[in-house]
Amino acid sequence: MNQHCFDIAKQGYINLSSRSIKSKYDRHTFETRRKISQSGLFHPLQAAVSEIIFNQITSKEPIRLLDAGCGEGSHLYSIQSTINQRKRNAILAVGIDISKEGISLAAAEYSNAMWCVADIANIPLANQRFNFIINILSPANYSEFQRLLTDDGLVIKVVPEQHYLKEIRDILYKGTGKQVYSNTPTIRYFNERFDLIAVEDIQYQVSLSEHLIPPLLGMTPLSWGASQESREKILRMDLKQITMDFKILVGMKPSQKE
Repeated sequence: MNQHCFDIAKQGYINLSSRSIKSKYDRHTFETRRKISQSGLFHPLQAAVSEIIFNQITSKEPIRLLDAGCGEGSHLYSIQSTINQRKRNAILAVGIDISKEGISLAAAEYSNAMWCVADIANIPLANQRFNFIINILSPANYSEFQRLLTDDGLVIKVVPEQHYLKEIRDILYKGTGKQVYSNTPTIRYFNERFDLIAVEDIQYQVSLSEHLIPPLLGMTPLSWGASQESREKILRMDLKQITMDFKILVGMKPSQKE
């Protein structure tokens, strides 16, 4: 770990951060996100990312997989488990997030990975150590990703598309600029830093049980700027399904594109 010493918390995670950084995501946010993920809401997305990684594994050598901005760890756990079921490669999975609350939950729930508190803008890990870096619905630091990635490695970034959670967005922000989402600047910046080798669009609708509506609302930053009246309106609604809409960007270091 770049010849530094760091604390191992009693909860089983490693604190790689030299300073405390505040996050808008609190323990409640991560708990609701874990509940939603374990309900299967993200399963098609996680399966798609797993398939991309699976198809790129061409040897029996151990694989190093980093989830940058892993939150409470459910995406990394699902993807690692899916690949392990199909490949015999040993997988060293590392999840990092700036939030101690998220990492603490990940370490308590999933023991098959190394969980670390770290700022993705300054990750104290050695150069070129990871074959795959995943970055799912999370901010990114592409300079650090390029440094950590092996020469033939891949970055897999997932961004929301315009219909992601549209049933919630339409109620919370009806008639405002936030009702319509655009990820065009995010995609453009990714293309500037990596050679884009694949793009995959994932859209599906999921039936909702009534008990999942509160955690669904609680897990998304969409609710942060909404009025209490709008949030209560969603909780009173008989919301039967929700739209999931993503774009998966797969890139490699510019000098490595054939």
